[in-house]
Amino acid sequence: MHAAWRDALLAQRGGLIGWLPVCLGTGIGAYFALRVEPGPAVWAGLVAGMALMILLSRSVDVAWRPLCLGLALVCGGVLLARIETQRMVQPVLGFRYYGPIEGRVVDIDRSASDAVRLTLDRVRLDRMSPDRTPRRVRVALHGDDASDALWRPGEVLMMTGHLSPPAGPAEPGGFDFRRYAFFEGLGAVGYTRTPVLRLSVAEGGASLWVFTQRMQLSHAIQAQIPGETGAFAAAVITGDRSGMGQDSLRDLRASNVAHLLAISGLHMGLLTGVVFAVIRTGLSLWPALALRIAVKKVAAVVALLAGAGYLLLSGGNVATERAYIMVAVMLVAVLLDRRALTLRAVAMAATIVLILHPDALTGPGFQMSFAATTALVVVFRLMRGVPLGPRWLRPVVSVLLSSAVAGAATAPFAAAHFNQISHYGLIANLLSVPLMGVLVMPAAVLAACLAPVGLAGVGFWLMGLGLRWILFVAQTIAGFDGALSHVKSPGGAVLPLMTLGLLWLILWQGRARVAGLAGIAAALAIWVQTPRPQILIADSGGLIGVLGPQGRVLSSEKGDGFVAGIWLENDGAPVAQDIAATRAGLTREGRQVRATLGAWRILHLRGKAALAQAEGCAGADVVISNQVDPAISRPDRSPVADGFMPRPVLAGRIIPSGQDAVTVPDCMVFDLTRLRQTGALALDLDGKGDLVVTSATALVGQRPWTASREKRREKEAGQDIWRQGRLLRLASARPMPDQ
Repeated sequence: MHAAWRDALLAQRGGLIGWLPVCLGTGIGAYFALRVEPGPAVWAGLVAGMALMILLSRSVDVAWRPLCLGLALVCGGVLLARIETQRMVQPVLGFRYYGPIEGRVVDIDRSASDAVRLTLDRVRLDRMSPDRTPRRVRVALHGDDASDALWRPGEVLMMTGHLSPPAGPAEPGGFDFRRYAFFEGLGAVGYTRTPVLRLSVAEGGASLWVFTQRMQLSHAIQAQIPGETGAFAAAVITGDRSGMGQDSLRDLRASNVAHLLAISGLHMGLLTGVVFAVIRTGLSLWPALALRIAVKKVAAVVALLAGAGYLLLSGGNVATERAYIMVAVMLVAVLLDRRALTLRAVAMAATIVLILHPDALTGPGFQMSFAATTALVVVFRLMRGVPLGPRWLRPVVSVLLSSAVAGAATAPFAAAHFNQISHYGLIANLLSVPLMGVLVMPAAVLAACLAPVGLAGVGFWLMGLGLRWILFVAQTIAGFDGALSHVKSPGGAVLPLMTLGLLWLILWQGRARVAGLAGIAAALAIWVQTPRPQILIADSGGLIGVLGPQGRVLSSEKGDGFVAGIWLENDGAPVAQDIAATRAGLTREGRQVRATLGAWRILHLRGKAALAQAEGCAGADVVISNQVDPAISRPDRSPVADGFMPRPVLAGRIIPSGQDAVTVPDCMVFDLTRLRQTGALALDLDGKGDLVVTSATALVGQRPWTASREKRREKEAGQDIWRQGRLLRLASARPMPDQ
């Protein structure tokens, strides 16, 4: 067996560089999967382990060296993620703030509700010391002056608005916006409905100057090309999406051509490809020059510079940076007389991105981009030498094949992140992507070349023709019956297992590569069998959702609409909130809503009046309220049920009665104060019929992006609780009469 393993490892030589980002990404993923930040001893052990593996690789047999280096890379990935996390630590607002907000505009975009959002730095808040004030906040404008054309980069603004800490997951195990905001540098988010005052225009550095040029170019493009087409053109060239309406964005997503909106590998590749082809062809037409210099390498250098300029003009976000690194690796390969498009180039680009931005690993942009690129490289490498038909038909076949391969490679990741599958995406891409390559991007280059002589309008006119067609295709395809189907959210192990299975299938040399199919099959099986929570409770306490025969039924037809939408999307059955609220499965008595889960009775009290009318526990085992219950939230009383334990302990609720306080120890209560500690909750039954409470806060754990929230106390069943000067040992998972 030892000899067999040795031969198998030796057979991998020559393709080991492909495992470099895999090992690095494994360490990064392991760090983000932790629930508790490791202590200094663990970090010291990782550094020592990495050094030991590197030293060991120099003394062991050549066949086993890659394993040692792979383990060193895994340790290095964990350390990289830790370093990036420490670099991004900043003050985060720890409470809900209402008052004056002052800051400098450093970014402009648009929210899902179509409101203009301003990202501000140099923030000043009323009666808050600078060391506690977030460095950056994002504010949505809902007032009369909510237009992106009104604001200029670098302006210092003042407004009166609401700010709050970035929200946690809408359900346990869901997308954690706090972590996203942490790595975006956002310490608070909010909105304002009041007029915004301009104070001054602040001095800025190079980044602010670039942002100013971007916005000026975006407004100039939208002046040349009116309407949604102009906003689309501005997004393609400058990355500014603030002019795009939500209807257009929905159509682009439903037809699976939203990737044309994001400045990614397609745009960067087309732009640098057009520049490379034009320069190479133009220089080749000058024989005296073409015979004396390496025309191909000159074209590569010019294309590299053009890509760098595009990176700056587009805002230099992670997606565009990733695309530029990929293109740069390919163009440098041309300069070194190496094959440009290979798995080696993809691996190098992925490694560079992970080193610069370890947090990008968990985002859909990184996963979908490299999934598509890797699949295209592998498929076209396998088809090398295979005839694609007559010469005139080959471009059409190539586009068809590229769209099919890229769509198939990104479909699992898109379904996992966005819970939807576009059935006509291949048709939409075939009708749109070629036009981006032959008309839109060349027209953008033409507009840039003609701008110095004042004829940029010619290029923009041609660009508008192509983009209008793409919007028409997206709107038409999205309107087809059955254009979209929805899937439920997968479990946390599905994407890592599927990704490792796909990578093993691609990278491993030899018959054992078929083991990757087992990993893919296991991931799909887990995905299909992943159960959805029977009852979900919003962290505001204002909404509960019960999984019924018709789908999830919601306790309210309005309020907490964002959370309701996420729940329904994660169920794989998105409908309007008011429709979900009319389904059967809940019993409504005014503002009191009752549900049952096995033998457990759940009562939802919405509003102060409903809480005041409830007598004791009102016959319920679990009570949820969106109000602060003074009986259980007094500062001199410790919360009894924190909602962290696998099974809930008995929770005593104290009901005020005149001047006295009566203890009614027969239900668990989650009021607003406690829900702020636990986050969203999920209620399920185990095999014995006992209630299992899962807390979003418990699944996330204590990490740097959750450190701003007040300390929570995890307790197990059988914990000791100090109550009314007595120590009560509550060890039962279900209330009993004698208790």
